[in-house]
Amino acid sequence: MIHVTRALLRKWIAALLHIHDSPQRTAAAFAVGVFWGFSPFFGLHTVLGLVCAFVFRLNRVAVVVGVYVNLPWIIAPYYTVAALAGATVLGVHLPADFAFRLEQLVAGSMFSHAFWTGLFGLMRPLFWPYHVGSLVGAALLAALGYLLALPAIVAGRTHIHLRAHAVAPPESH
Repeated sequence: MIHVTRALLRKWIAALLHIHDSPQRTAAAFAVGVFWGFSPFFGLHTVLGLVCAFVFRLNRVAVVVGVYVNLPWIIAPYYTVAALAGATVLGVHLPADFAFRLEQLVAGSMFSHAFWTGLFGLMRPLFWPYHVGSLVGAALLAALGYLLALPAIVAGRTHIHLRAHAVAPPESH
């Protein structure tokens, strides 16, 4: 799994380095993608990111790369932590038997009407905490994405430029 993540990371970085926008616009487009990738609008991430890319004339590749930073093995822990943080901020308390009731639901068939009715009833108190927590988390991660992407893009483009023009790198002392 780590090998897959490293390969994806290299591919994403390569895509970001070959975009012809300024490093600031590329990093901003990446950050917009990160925001939508971690937003509460699960399932609409790509569409919402691309709509923003078209509306604000951002590079679509950079936005999509940012959207897909939210990898499958990050999704469940992120949204769990975001919902719990939102619940703490909003003062929402889960029922004491929440875990037991969730276990009972999962033990049943997800193809039954009772499963979905029970699940929606159980998750209803988490609706606003989920949205608040993941919106705040998405904004923080987008800011972090911009701050990390900008120097990486500048350094990567400098490296590509130096390699393309066969300029020897400065010697370190």
